[in-house]
Amino acid sequence: MAIRNNSLRAALAIASVAAGLTTSIATAAADEPFFDELRFGAQVSASDKEDGSYYQVTMFFDPFESELAHGWKEKLLRPRVFLGGTVAGHSEDASMIFGGFAWDAKVTEKLFVEAGFGGMIHNGNLENYAESGPYLGCRALFREYAAIGYDVTANWRVLAQIEHSSHANLCGRPNNGLTRAGIQIGYKF
Repeated sequence: MAIRNNSLRAALAIASVAAGLTTSIATAAADEPFFDELRFGAQVSASDKEDGSYYQVTMFFDPFESELAHGWKEKLLRPRVFLGGTVAGHSEDASMIFGGFAWDAKVTEKLFVEAGFGGMIHNGNLENYAESGPYLGCRALFREYAAIGYDVTANWRVLAQIEHSSHANLCGRPNNGLTRAGIQIGYKF
């Protein structure tokens, strides 16, 4: 029952963030949006401990003006910042909120790769005596992802992404981790 309530709380938190985003988009000036990019996506688990579907929304901010960076050294020092959340389609699976830093690099004019690193907080199982789902050991985990994307237009993009979250054995508890992959649609402002 606690897992279902936590999933409901996570879903409500993400819905609240989405409502706030919609309001921000509507009120932001056309030349100076609140955030740099908004992405929506769907994922599946790459783990035998999870078998559900997951829905994700991510906001990207560019406080360091990463698009103005020249060369890889300057690009490393000017990441974009992201915040987001994932809602599990099944109440037994982990939902999460996350944040961190992201770096991207153009492969061609339209094709790019992206990597991100940060942390997340989830509502999944912590110990191996839980009824179902992966055993995650700690409530807060590291989260990293890699993606390959294609700029369909100047604003719209599509990405294939894989992400992994775990505590890197820092908790001294079970560490099944979460690995999920999926497709995302992004809109750059």
